[in-house]
Amino acid sequence: MQNKFWKKLTVATGLSLSLIVAGCGTDDGNEENDTANNNEETESVNVGEATEYTITGIEPGAGISVATEKALEEYENLAGWNAEFSSTAAMATELGKAIDNEEPIVVTGWIPHWKFAQYDLKFLEDPEGVYGETEGMSTLVRQGLEEEMPGAYTILDRFNWGPEDMQSVMLDALDDSVEFDQAAQDWIDNNSDKVAEWTEGVEDVDGQSIELALTPWDSERASGNVVKLVLESKGYDVTMTPVDPAPLFEAIATGDADATVAPWLPLTHGDFYEEYKDEVDDLGQNLDGAKIGVVVPEYMDIDSIEDLEPAG
Repeated sequence: MQNKFWKKLTVATGLSLSLIVAGCGTDDGNEENDTANNNEETESVNVGEATEYTITGIEPGAGISVATEKALEEYENLAGWNAEFSSTAAMATELGKAIDNEEPIVVTGWIPHWKFAQYDLKFLEDPEGVYGETEGMSTLVRQGLEEEMPGAYTILDRFNWGPEDMQSVMLDALDDSVEFDQAAQDWIDNNSDKVAEWTEGVEDVDGQSIELALTPWDSERASGNVVKLVLESKGYDVTMTPVDPAPLFEAIATGDADATVAPWLPLTHGDFYEEYKDEVDDLGQNLDGAKIGVVVPEYMDIDSIEDLEPAG
């Protein structure tokens, strides 16, 4: 099963989420006049001009990139704007530089993500509903898993945590000295009561193989590593394979992979779910409160996507 899975699936892009806007802030000076002048400058900044009407995105073809292209079409005030798609790492780097220098920037982003634990951000209103409402991450397994691996099925069915849990794992893994598996293990050690609820009554197995498919993002690395370690604690031999959302759904439907805790539903991966929903077992949400939209630092005087000014 593993070799077949690797041949069919390719690492690519995955999540569909939001825009993040970072703009000019105030200096750290204590004098009231300086603060007032800086605040006035912040309010007067034309974010479009300052960013050359460019949205810094992630990988082209990712769900969030598709949604961003739709936003450029739906919002009249985004006329003249363009999206520059690159990579998640490049986007995060540019966002960090801009905030460090209190410079305007517009990027694509999502929650849960470590940036919301590291930076003080807020969501902008999305009047056109391009990025949808709050959604969740779901657990899907191949048909027949319950009969063949009842213990693994039970753990996967019970697996549930919150955005703050996921973000804590992602934030810990930002440290160059901490790998995702170690960050996941630290979270497990600190949440033993919750993990015990997932494994209660589950019998140990002796090296039974199970393959988890996940999209190649930090959020899915967080959940994937936690589930992997919990399954391994009960004796399962777990393989994780990062793939693009389309082959991920196909892999679960065809049995090339056993399970996934990665899909964002009902919006982000909704089209793939509709295509394969009759060929997989849906165990429901494992995380509620995932949010997509446009986000700005709290210090920015902007509250809606419609506050961005058109080019020209």
